[in-house]
Order: sequence, then C-alpha cells, then structure tokens
Amino acid sequence: MGFLVTTLIFVLTGVLASLLVRLCVNRGASTNLFHLTLVITATVCCWLMWAIVYLAQMKPLIVPILSDGE
Repeated sequence: MGFLVTTLIFVLTGVLASLLVRLCVNRGASTNLFHLTLVITATVCCWLMWAIVYLAQMKPLIVPILSDGE
C-alpha cells in the first residue's frame, strides 16, 4: 500500500474512533472535548510514527556494507 492509502486509513480510523468516543462516553461538554483531543492526538502520533518508519526505509541514512563472502 502506498503512503496516501495508509494515510487515508489512519484518517478514517481517527474519525471512527472520534465518533465512537462521542457516542459511548457522553459525560459533558468539557469531558467530551478532552476525550476527542486524546483520540485525535493518539491518531496523529500513531500516523507520525508510521510515516517516519515508512519514509526512513526509502532513504536509509546508513548504507549496509556487504562482506566479500556474501
């Protein structure tokens, strides 16, 4: 899968999680805002970690050195 497809999957997962939190945990305006902020922050952090790992594999900083026997 490409970068944009997986990014779209993360966006859809974040929207779905936000809706589920909104429906399942309804305890007031400030609490809902706090839960929504946590879900969005977790989704962005997970996407950012995935993006860094994905992009680091495309242009590695250290090039492997093969020995003569390999």
